[in-house]
Amino acid sequence: MALHPQAEAYLKLFPSDLGVPLAELTPEAIVQMRTLDGFAEQRGPIVPLPIVRDEIVTAVTAGTPDGSATGVPVRVYRPVEDGRPLPAIVYFHGGGWVFGSVARNDALARDLAVRNGAVVISVDYRLAPEHPFPAAADDAWTVLRDVFARPGAYGADPARIAVCGDSAGGNVAAVAAWQARDAGLRLAHQVLVYPVIDVAMDTPSYRAYATGFGLGADEMAWFIAQYAGDPADPRLAPIRLSDKSGLAPATVIVAECDPLCDEGEAYAAQLAAAGVPVELRRYEGAIHGFFGLPGFFDQAVEAREYAAARLGEAFA
Repeated sequence: MALHPQAEAYLKLFPSDLGVPLAELTPEAIVQMRTLDGFAEQRGPIVPLPIVRDEIVTAVTAGTPDGSATGVPVRVYRPVEDGRPLPAIVYFHGGGWVFGSVARNDALARDLAVRNGAVVISVDYRLAPEHPFPAAADDAWTVLRDVFARPGAYGADPARIAVCGDSAGGNVAAVAAWQARDAGLRLAHQVLVYPVIDVAMDTPSYRAYATGFGLGADEMAWFIAQYAGDPADPRLAPIRLSDKSGLAPATVIVAECDPLCDEGEAYAAQLAAAGVPVELRRYEGAIHGFFGLPGFFDQAVEAREYAAARLGEAFA
């Protein structure tokens, strides 16, 4: 399949995901790049909502003598002012475990809240390389567990809690989904958008789209090295989870011209084989990252409408 015309136009402007040579990504450069967002206008409008608040979710650190608490920043979005319990979406941003933030993904979180009539809890998990594996996964689990433990604090319906994430955020969402299953917590749904599901980098899509399609294989290898976990650990590579039965129903969205396409499709197939209700949708000619940039890609709006429809079915 040829590139979508909008993807082709985008790549003429931004041929690589990071936009700088890997050799220039010093710790200082990483910190500086986190403060920049050249795509602010393309991420979508900042939809006014009646309730948007920042909080810190705390969890007692296991094994510490004093039971010290660690905090995970979150931003809570509520599309209505009344106090009735709403479906809840715990959202994890992308960025290769190195970049991204609640602030950068503010427009998307607002859009998710409005489209789904849901309270959205957007998670500012710790970033690598300062906080390597499994920091992001641990923070994701801390927040999801808290939403289940204290749904009233979020105005959430405990029977209608879902996780959603894109790219590296899709990775931590998938991990949180199986941790919830193992803890006996029933998730209503999981939406995984071009998720990082494996770190072997050995699929045909990695070879076909290694260069020239935005996110490159060399850039993906760099991201994985920053997070630096055991490739066999399902907290890094959910595809390595030995038992996928009983996981939450899933929606998996992939981009055709993306190194991560095949692993997302393989994970959907594994879920189906394990008896998990799952729908897979591939966006033809699309590239990695399209979901977050409706200002560039019409397919972003299509994919968000599709995800909202799937979540609506789950919440119903």
